[in-house]
Amino acid sequence: MTLHARALSAALSIGLLSSALSASAAPPHWTYTGSEGAAHWSEIDASFAQCALGHQQSPIDITRTVKTALPQLVFHYGSATPTIWNNGHTVQVNLPPGNTLQVGDQTYELLQFHFHTPSEERIQGKSQPMVVHFVHKTAAGELGVVAVLIKAGRANPALSPVFEHLPRKGEKITVDELSLDLAALLPASLGYYDFAGSLTTPPCSEGVHWMVLKTPTTLSSQQLGAFRKLIGSNARPVQALNGREVKESE
Repeated sequence: MTLHARALSAALSIGLLSSALSASAAPPHWTYTGSEGAAHWSEIDASFAQCALGHQQSPIDITRTVKTALPQLVFHYGSATPTIWNNGHTVQVNLPPGNTLQVGDQTYELLQFHFHTPSEERIQGKSQPMVVHFVHKTAAGELGVVAVLIKAGRANPALSPVFEHLPRKGEKITVDELSLDLAALLPASLGYYDFAGSLTTPPCSEGVHWMVLKTPTTLSSQQLGAFRKLIGSNARPVQALNGREVKESE
């Protein structure tokens, strides 16, 4: 197997979902704890003001929903050779074009997926050990994120190629012979919760369409432990709902 790895300067790191909107070369530094943690993001830079001032912030605790005839999530996912990146905030799996999600008359292109531990989204106050966020973008630039909760259980063979090649901080890895079966990353049941939200990392921009699947997948304790050892806790606290309606598929 040919393994190509290259280290990137920490100054070039960009945060999670914000990378789907901007490619700023040297963004302000932020973390999840301490003086640069989530409670202080809005103080770090003027561009982060939405983290405190926004009224549709993510993540949320899903406690009350309205059953609705939501459109089906139709995933046109195939196989792809990923680039696995440790950007200092998470492990992000960047993907080539060609994998899409159809939601009603809206088509989203899959850009990347990444992980948070514990899960940022909660259901009835309960979090899971991890969540994976699949970040999509329409041709008009609108973001749609599918969240798949992950509980501890059996090892996940579909994710094993990623967890077997976890990069060090600032490192990007491309394995020429590695091909991810993207459809296998999803649970069999695709019922979901639907709501308007934001990026869960600075600059916390709003206008993100969130779709949280109701059925979780699993990772083994060893897989979960490997990620935590590398990244640590990287979940933003839940945010106020501020009157938003959360729809639930029937």
